[in-house]
Amino acid sequence: MSRADAVPAPLLVLGGVLSVQFGGALAATLVPEVGASTSVLLRLVFAAAIMLVLARPRLLGHSPAAWRTVLLFGVALGGMNWAFYASLAYLPIGVAVTFEFVGPLLLAAAGSRRVRDLGAVAVAAVGVVLVSEVTHLPLSELSWRGIGLALLAGAFWAAYIVCSSRTGAVFDRLDGLSLAMVVAMVVVLPAGALGWHTVTAEHLLKGLGLALLSSVLPYSLELLALRRMSATVFGILLSLEPAVAALAGLVVLGQILSGPQLVGMSLVVVASVLVLGRPRERSEGETPAHLTETGA
Repeated sequence: MSRADAVPAPLLVLGGVLSVQFGGALAATLVPEVGASTSVLLRLVFAAAIMLVLARPRLLGHSPAAWRTVLLFGVALGGMNWAFYASLAYLPIGVAVTFEFVGPLLLAAAGSRRVRDLGAVAVAAVGVVLVSEVTHLPLSELSWRGIGLALLAGAFWAAYIVCSSRTGAVFDRLDGLSLAMVVAMVVVLPAGALGWHTVTAEHLLKGLGLALLSSVLPYSLELLALRRMSATVFGILLSLEPAVAALAGLVVLGQILSGPQLVGMSLVVVASVLVLGRPRERSEGETPAHLTETGA
C-alpha cells in the first residue's frame, strides 16, 4: 500500500478543496497587482508546463473531432479562470465562489424532474439573493460587475464540465487536460501579455504557487481519491467549496462576510449537496463531472 492509499479518500478530496480555495485567496492578492488576465496567464504557463511534463500527451492519431473537443475544453477553461479572477477585484472570494457554484449546480439539476432537485435549485436561488446583499443594500451599491463576472465564471464552469466529459472519452485523462491547458494559455495570452511588463520575481513565484495549489495538487489528490470512493460522496464533499472559500478569505485576506451572506452561502452548500450528491451513472472513460480546475 502506498502512502497515498493510507490516507482516507474523503481527506484527499478535502485536501484538494482546501488547496483550490487557498489558491484562490492567493490569486486575490495577485489580481490587484498585475490584473486578472496576467494572473491567469501566470497560472496557466506554469500549470501547462508541469502537466505537459507529467502527462507527456500524445499529439498524433487524434481525429479532427477530438481536436475540436479539446479546443472547446481549453476555451472553457481559460474563460472560467479569467472571469473568476476578474470577479475577485470586486467580490470577497467566498461570495465569488458562491455565485460561481450556480453554474455546475444548474447543470446538474438541468432536465431533472425530481422534486428534491427542483427544491434544491429554489433553495440555492434564495441563498444567492442573500449572498448578493440585495435584501438590504440599494441596487446602486451592489457590485453588479463582480456578480456578473462570477456568474459568467459559473457558466464557463458548466461548459468545462460538459467538455471535460467529452474530452475524457476521446483522450487519455491527463492528455486531454494537459492539451486544454495549453489552449487556455493561448486564449488568455493576448490580454495577459499586456500586463506582463508589471510582472516581478515575486509575481512569478505567486504564479507557480497558483499552478500548484489550484491545478496540479487538487487534480492529483482527486484523481487518487476517485479510485476509492463514489462520485456521489465526491460531489457532496466538493459542495463545501463556497464555505472553504469563505474560510480562505478570512484567514488569508481578512474578508469577513455578513450574517445574511453566511446564511445564503449555507443554503447554496445544502442545495449543492442535494443535487451534486445524488447517485449518477458515468460512462467508461468519462471524467467525473465535478473534477476540479474550478475558477478558483
